[in-house]
Amino acid sequence: MTVDIQVAESGESAAAAIEKDLRRSIVELELLPGTRLSEQEIATRLGVSRQPVREAMIRLANSRLIEIRPHRGTVVARISAREMTEALFVRQSVELSVVARAAQNFDPWQRKRIDTLMAEQENDAARLDHAGFREHDEAFHIAIAKGAGVGIAWIAIADMKSHMDRVCNLTLRDEADMLRRVREHRAIMAAIDAHDVEGAQKAMGEHLGSILDDLPELESKHGALFI
Repeated sequence: MTVDIQVAESGESAAAAIEKDLRRSIVELELLPGTRLSEQEIATRLGVSRQPVREAMIRLANSRLIEIRPHRGTVVARISAREMTEALFVRQSVELSVVARAAQNFDPWQRKRIDTLMAEQENDAARLDHAGFREHDEAFHIAIAKGAGVGIAWIAIADMKSHMDRVCNLTLRDEADMLRRVREHRAIMAAIDAHDVEGAQKAMGEHLGSILDDLPELESKHGALFI
């Protein structure tokens, strides 16, 4: 499987641009676990030297999304349930603290933006636009962190959440699955609006933790993608 990577012409380095697009393709399962990645093939397709491709792959290997195997080639790493649950633990620790703060005080501009994001998610669900839904889903969580005045909290978990995201993307099967997530988002915001710290943490915990309910079925159905 190949992926069309567009190297940014902005201040973003070639290595950063390649890493960004490879990461997106891995998380969105365009590049499935076990897919071989050729440093030379990617470099040739992009018209760049192998150095930025090598740098991008090293970064992705450090994130444990790919495996660089000397003399055996580089492949997209299989999904690890253990790493996913570890990432979930860290993400819950951060986001439960974020929503507690959000329930005490929240920026009005971000609150209006969140209404727009949730409406856009409903439209994405109706169109079965999985890519748009995932983009707006992440924007929702970022907006909560910014609205609570702790936008840096999202940066702290952005890398490790990739392990959760690959599993989450297996659960977006149909409109009902996507609309369930939107309802969970609305429950989180209802608690924040009511300044209900305990309720906001409970709603966020259930939202993030629901992935564990789906995990056994996903491992059974997509066994080849997991370790």
